[in-house]
Amino acid sequence: MGKQKKTRKYATMKRMLSLRDQSALKEREVPQYPSCLFFQYNTQLGPPYHILVDTNFINFSIKAKLDLVQSMTDCLYAKCIPCITDCVMAEIEKLGQKYRVALRIAKDPRFERLPCTHKGTYADDCLVQRVTQHKCYIVATVDRDLKRRIRKIPGVPIMYISN
Repeated sequence: MGKQKKTRKYATMKRMLSLRDQSALKEREVPQYPSCLFFQYNTQLGPPYHILVDTNFINFSIKAKLDLVQSMTDCLYAKCIPCITDCVMAEIEKLGQKYRVALRIAKDPRFERLPCTHKGTYADDCLVQRVTQHKCYIVATVDRDLKRRIRKIPGVPIMYISN
């Protein structure tokens, strides 16, 4: 077999941009970060940590036989204030008699109750909305979808239980 011939393309020319090409002339949008994120470090997070607790985090802590407040304190080496929203509380109450231990833990006086002003009782949307507005919370969840949504928000740490 012989060598393959390489042919040059003589008719190639650089394509000129016209004013009608909208796809090529897109302006670059730079997202505006809040002032609390200085060098991507959240300065609003500080020691008495406020931790937003999700429904399944409470359930997994019961399965793992963990004291919720004590294990949070051991994890962060600082005072922790677990916060629970009305939506999460409603979600636990909807689960019924099977999750009465989780409801008793959620009604603990050490937990801070946060009132919700929005319509509906979907807890994931409530947590994401609250964290987007105020970057002073740590989110405690085991839910994969919620963790994926929160990772897209810069400066919000996630606490979870594994094994």
